[in-house]
Amino acid sequence: MRIVCTALLACACFVSVSAQSLKSLKAGAAPFGVNLAGADFGQIPGTYEKDYDYPTANDVEYLKSKGFRLIRLPFLWERLQPQLNGELDTFQVNKLVKVIDVAAEKGMLVIPDMHNYCRRMINGELTLINTKGVTIDMVADAWKKLAVKLKDKKNIWGYGIMNEPHDMPDSTAWFNIAQAIITQIRTVDQKHPIVVGGDNWSSAAKWQNGSDHLKNLKDPANNLVFEAHLYFDNDGSGTYKVSYEDEKATPQTGVERAQPFVNWLQKNKLKGFIGEYGAPDDDERWLVTLDNFLKYIQANGVNGTYWAAGHRWGDYKLAVQPINGKDRPQMKVLTKYTFVKK
Repeated sequence: MRIVCTALLACACFVSVSAQSLKSLKAGAAPFGVNLAGADFGQIPGTYEKDYDYPTANDVEYLKSKGFRLIRLPFLWERLQPQLNGELDTFQVNKLVKVIDVAAEKGMLVIPDMHNYCRRMINGELTLINTKGVTIDMVADAWKKLAVKLKDKKNIWGYGIMNEPHDMPDSTAWFNIAQAIITQIRTVDQKHPIVVGGDNWSSAAKWQNGSDHLKNLKDPANNLVFEAHLYFDNDGSGTYKVSYEDEKATPQTGVERAQPFVNWLQKNKLKGFIGEYGAPDDDERWLVTLDNFLKYIQANGVNGTYWAAGHRWGDYKLAVQPINGKDRPQMKVLTKYTFVKK
């Protein structure tokens, strides 16, 4: 729950300590963390606390108790800004900010993540940005307005401007959208990093072919972080439809799929982050693959956020939300990797 100070002096002391710890955290080794999903769930717009909701203080506290200091926080553009080019929805902004503030109180960093796949629901149809009246300027407008609301938050690790762009009409479509968003954010916030996902579902394995040109994005603040995603099943989708054998997995699958992205970062001297990876809880061999993958990216200076936790997951086999107070099997691996080694 939110910590309430009973005296002004106590409150002032808490804020000072919290701010100092956050400053130290941001200046130190990059933290690993977990996605806290829930605000991205359900039909659009959906009904709050029925189709979707936001993470709770207990959700945040659980991750902190396991040693994590980074949360990737998915949300939907349609809910945040119901009318294109309109004002942000106060209810949604307040819910988003509340999670960020609770995280700050607990000394944790947050990546607000627009979980829209480069699309927006229009009249019941998922519509690609820059088609059918959903312009690039519109999504850039939404991000500029959100940055105004968040620019003074000390615990923003970076703005996650778009989850998993895919099936774009041409090779430069996502590049142009990302550049417009970066440009608009920088008119109001020159401090916080901007996290840019790759094309082709942000695939780490396909990064050099599909996302190489993102290195040419221009940021006046020179503070971009590039985000890849990676799963261990045969098609890399994270659906894990069949067994370990039938998915053709090996202990090195994650390492092999991460290498193209890691090599690209090193070659171009850029900062990177793996925003999603996950493994099922039904076969110990997946945990070996997960462990080897995390060991590899940690050794190469890349942090990440596991997919996923949050109180709405139930028995979803990738989730690391505890069930009846019991940790999920993946957690014994994840807690070995909480910070990138300096």
